Amino acid sequence: MNNIAIRVGNLSKCYHIYDRPQDRLKQLVIPKLRSLIGRNSGDYFREFWALNDVSFEVGSGETVGIIGRNGSGKSTLLQMICGTLEPTSGAVETRGRVAALLELGAGFNPEFTGRENVYMNATVLGLTQEEIQSRFEEIAAFADIGDFIEQPVKHYSSGMYARLAFAVAINVDPSILIVDEALAVGDEPFQRKCFARIEEIKRNGGTILFVSHSTSAIVELCDRAVLLYAGEMLFTGEPKKAIAWYQKLMNATHEQALQIRESIRQYNYQSVSSVEPLVVAQSDEGRSAVLSENIPPEALQESNSDESYDVSLVSKSMVAYEPNGAEISNFRIETIDGQIVNCLYGRARYKFCYDVTFTKNCEGVRFYTLIKTLTGVELGGGIYPADNLKGMNYSKGKKVTMFFEFYCGLNSGTYFINCGVGGNGGQSLHRIIDAMPFRVALNKNKTNSFGIIDFGYSPYVTDVFAKKGDLT
Repeated sequence: MNNIAIRVGNLSKCYHIYDRPQDRLKQLVIPKLRSLIGRNSGDYFREFWALNDVSFEVGSGETVGIIGRNGSGKSTLLQMICGTLEPTSGAVETRGRVAALLELGAGFNPEFTGRENVYMNATVLGLTQEEIQSRFEEIAAFADIGDFIEQPVKHYSSGMYARLAFAVAINVDPSILIVDEALAVGDEPFQRKCFARIEEIKRNGGTILFVSHSTSAIVELCDRAVLLYAGEMLFTGEPKKAIAWYQKLMNATHEQALQIRESIRQYNYQSVSSVEPLVVAQSDEGRSAVLSENIPPEALQESNSDESYDVSLVSKSMVAYEPNGAEISNFRIETIDGQIVNCLYGRARYKFCYDVTFTKNCEGVRFYTLIKTLTGVELGGGIYPADNLKGMNYSKGKKVTMFFEFYCGLNSGTYFINCGVGGNGGQSLHRIIDAMPFRVALNKNKTNSFGIIDFGYSPYVTDVFAKKGDLT
């Protein structure tokens, strides 16, 4: 286990569910009485498996995200890893000091002062009195609650409670940090401070297990993601792929979710590895399969740079939702004069287009698009009609083409674009994640920008100090 920080083996947790309070008493007494007279007795409860035969490992220094719908078993899993909940079967092994942010301040005594709770909590986490004393000022500064540190915590606001609890857990130099949605509390400056501290732990080789409903946080923080559904581990691998499955499950009915679960199982069975490249260059033999039937060959130009279409640039992380009243097809990027491209110039204008066929009468229709980095960071999206306007109505059989004209304010790199159609109440009619990748080359006049976003800087300098308003 030298390189393994957390090992979870066949972990399961079963709860007994009683329909009536008296059934709990019957279960306690009647089976014992019947066994005394040699007779069998039925159970007065139903079994609920919050977690069922989950196994995975987390390497030292790895950051792993846990995602899943509410009730999927995420918190149950973390509690058993932390040792605050006994498993029904299976085993957990951890190596090193574990600091858990499950319910912030769960171990605080409301009658004690903040200072007293710091000492008590840090002792539980394994620090000596000397270590706590040497770190107290750092903990107090991180919590930033001022003189309230000397007041009983029962007088704290929920934000102050969270600050102090996080400050204690994060400053004990944990080998393993376990976070369960704890970063959703506190104000924005506090959350930024929390993320910065987590990044520091990550840089220093700490192991992090992170539960969140924030898909962007999972993508930004995690090396790998584990997807849970109804207590079962469905997938472990590249975060973007796990999130794509998760988003499909979030918008699915029970019957659809069962089909998605089976699809994930088939995917796991067919894949040698659950991690695939996000963008691949296909061989000549495979190129025809990635082209839309509606794109004429003469519209395409093969090139790896400049303003053109590179047929070897293919998405391997595309996930199409089941159509639910509308169906998207023939998505592409065009120049303003109509040439189909996926190799773009920075600081130029393009159109992202897709066709939509309505398979039933739909009201309140809106069209969506979103541009993301390869790692899934959302850069910006578009919606039509705007949120403050009424959505449109379309009858069954209607066919339309949606155009999103946009300024390519991106620096050189490869990006993904999503497309979607929604209806009344935010209902998803059809949605395609990572529909197509595109590559951005330097703009024709080169660039003086760096990073991801190109803000179109036009810098200049003067040989004297300028007064306010002199430079226009």
